[in-house]
Amino acid sequence: MDGRTGLPVVGMVGGGQLARMTHQAAIALGQSLRVLAESADDGAALVAADVRLGSHLDLAALREFADGCDAVTFDHEHVPGEHIRALEKDGFKVYPSADALIFAQDKGRMRERLAALGAPIPNWRRLTHLTDISEMSERHGWPVVAKAARGGYDGRGVWMLHSLEDAEPLIGKDIVLEERVPLRRELAALVARSPFGQVAAYPVVETVQQDGICVEVIAPAPGLSDQRALEAQQLAIDLATSLGVVGLLAVELFETDAGLVVNELAMRPHNSGHWTIEGARTSQFEQHLRAVLDYPMGETALTAPVVVMANVLGGAPGGISIDERLHHLFAEDPGARVHLYGKQVRPGRKIGHVTVLGDDLSSVRARAARAARWLQEGE
Repeated sequence: MDGRTGLPVVGMVGGGQLARMTHQAAIALGQSLRVLAESADDGAALVAADVRLGSHLDLAALREFADGCDAVTFDHEHVPGEHIRALEKDGFKVYPSADALIFAQDKGRMRERLAALGAPIPNWRRLTHLTDISEMSERHGWPVVAKAARGGYDGRGVWMLHSLEDAEPLIGKDIVLEERVPLRRELAALVARSPFGQVAAYPVVETVQQDGICVEVIAPAPGLSDQRALEAQQLAIDLATSLGVVGLLAVELFETDAGLVVNELAMRPHNSGHWTIEGARTSQFEQHLRAVLDYPMGETALTAPVVVMANVLGGAPGGISIDERLHHLFAEDPGARVHLYGKQVRPGRKIGHVTVLGDDLSSVRARAARAARWLQEGE
């Protein structure tokens, strides 16, 4: 407990935008969020009061950071499992645990575990030889999807293989092969689970991708039947329970003609849940704090019939400043809610997001897209 407030101290490993927005949620709850950042210029380090500088790969730094925290959690999945186990052995409460987080860190382990649980997944195998790709293509056709088992995100670490020659540079690397799923669209089911076992599920959303990067999230997913939505939520709850997740679990899904297919898992606040800051009764960031501290879960109902979140990506350098763009945006659309992450601008990098609420799907989508495009391009 923080001796000044009598309220818990949560430590979040990682100083990116997820820690930054979790810090905002902690303020309302009176909690103290301690951040382990690699640089004083990281997004969360720019705003949090209790910032420790160090690497998530350094066990000594992790131990020093965890000392005095009521719970330790993460804004990314890159902390080595052996370090997490060492912290757990030291008596620290770390959520999610190493035994759960491995299924978000390693796509091969994830596929093996989901198959054992009977969850719907694509046909897959590990890449050990070119014959693995030949067999995948013969059974499921070209292209074959290749994914780095560890470390890929935002389209990185994913390759579409159209021939054996495409795969030659990947031989010897830790790669998972999957069939290309004939999807209608992508969905995401976000749930939170506490150590006590209470769960809370958010409305299922549709996510729109461009070049492997999520550019838009629509809540609730338009045209999704109540039965399919309940199926997705129940699947996410079952996975959170079976895997022993504490905190948030985002289940990225493909919707196909045959039903739902699990694509990826994330065990932390997730881009598909940023809309909840304004669009749900309890944001995903507050819910994550509640979960890791074993508080009762908050309401997840929508605050408007339609909520759309559009990611703001870094554009080409030059043009008018981001501050000037904000002036124009707020004059044009006072209802648009902007979140900037304090990140250096690079083309294609997520530097913020915009959320718009309303009653009409087409107008809300148009407003969100226009606001994000203006912040990105200045035109």
